[in-house]
Amino acid sequence: MNNFAEFLSRFQFGFTACYHIMFPALSIGLAWFLVLIHALYLKTGKADYFRIYKFWTSIFALNFSVGVVTGIFMSFQFGLNWSKFSYAAGPVLGSIIGLEVMTAFFLEAGFLGIMLLGWNRVNKKVHFFATLMVAFGTLISATWILGANSWLHTPAGYKVSNGQYFITEWWHALFNPSFYFRYPHMLLASMFAASFFVAGISAWYLLKGKYTGFARTCFSIAIGVITILIPIQLWVGDTLAAKMSVYQPGKVQAMEGYWEDQSTAPYLLFINPDSKNERNKTQLGIPYLGSVLVVHNLHGTVPGLKRTPAAERPNIAMTFYFFRIMFLIAIVMFFVAVTSVALRFTGKLFTTRWFLKLCLWMTPAGVIATMAGWITSETGRQPYVIYGFLRTAAASSSLSNFQVIFSFGLFVIVYAVLLTAYILFVRKIVRKGPETIQETSKTEEHKKDNFISGLPETIKLSVK
Repeated sequence: MNNFAEFLSRFQFGFTACYHIMFPALSIGLAWFLVLIHALYLKTGKADYFRIYKFWTSIFALNFSVGVVTGIFMSFQFGLNWSKFSYAAGPVLGSIIGLEVMTAFFLEAGFLGIMLLGWNRVNKKVHFFATLMVAFGTLISATWILGANSWLHTPAGYKVSNGQYFITEWWHALFNPSFYFRYPHMLLASMFAASFFVAGISAWYLLKGKYTGFARTCFSIAIGVITILIPIQLWVGDTLAAKMSVYQPGKVQAMEGYWEDQSTAPYLLFINPDSKNERNKTQLGIPYLGSVLVVHNLHGTVPGLKRTPAAERPNIAMTFYFFRIMFLIAIVMFFVAVTSVALRFTGKLFTTRWFLKLCLWMTPAGVIATMAGWITSETGRQPYVIYGFLRTAAASSSLSNFQVIFSFGLFVIVYAVLLTAYILFVRKIVRKGPETIQETSKTEEHKKDNFISGLPETIKLSVK
């Protein structure tokens, strides 16, 4: 493949991967939010929790559907643009992704119908079980997918035959060295994506003075989850960076932005790298903070990218700046969490307008941070697609510029239509609000009573 076609294939895959990851991240978090709400409904019997569940189920179903569609489109590229990669890694990735479909997808699809349409057909506990199984399915799916992706970063449990990789030890292949740290980091990112999504929409209702009871409950739960999880996520992220400095040192060196080892290092916020001359033309940072964050020592030494041979280095600018986006968003999240604690104790959590506006602006923060983290991870793995073994340049298909431009153009059109439809439907659901859901639920309960009254006594007891 020529250089331009290869570059465009890389960009196309990055575009589709980032687009797709938004929806699974939200789905995982929303699924467990719905489990929590359903559990509260079972425990208290309050209609407010029923309204909340019905409202967010509509958005979850839409999000889940778009995620499935974008995932199918994304898989086309393995055979289209990356045939040599598919030949080499297909026996590993094909087996893992096949098991993901057979386990997680079938579990989710089987119980999703009960979750969405089962209120009038099964009792509350069975419906809660269906919701729990859908949420559990999202975790299983994430396990397989993160296992497959982490294998590309830290291959393990395999053998090579005729240029192809085959799994010899399933446990080591799936639960490879980087999986143990990347998996919880991704799951927590999904919780933040959903929590800020819920908090942002709830903040909008509070600012507008609409559905305030509904909005207060949703906002309180979402902000509470953020407050509990953000310290954990910062610790997990720090641990992940420390471990990846062992497995992929070039990635972590590029993340920090130094070419030479730097003692008592500032934390760089801006760099203008000159890769040819191996230096930063300009840089701006916060004194001492780099050493504190990276090596946890005020006078510690931050390793530079010159430690990695030139042919093994990732793109320093992309790795550095996307990591900064993720990290700085996490700092703002931490500020939101700390502020929310103070406002909660003073009874002003739902009435402080500047804080509600901040949460509204933070609606996509979790999704953006997840995408930035994903780009950091994948860019930092370069120049390898299977780290240490198969270079990305050797993994692409032999396609012309026109073929790649044509396929990329089709992806952009389809994804633009999907995103536009998604935004419009979410906007419609939010503007309609939970009150219409409440009215629908009363009608459904009335239909359920009429349905049960016509059944034999033995069946009535089981339905109730």
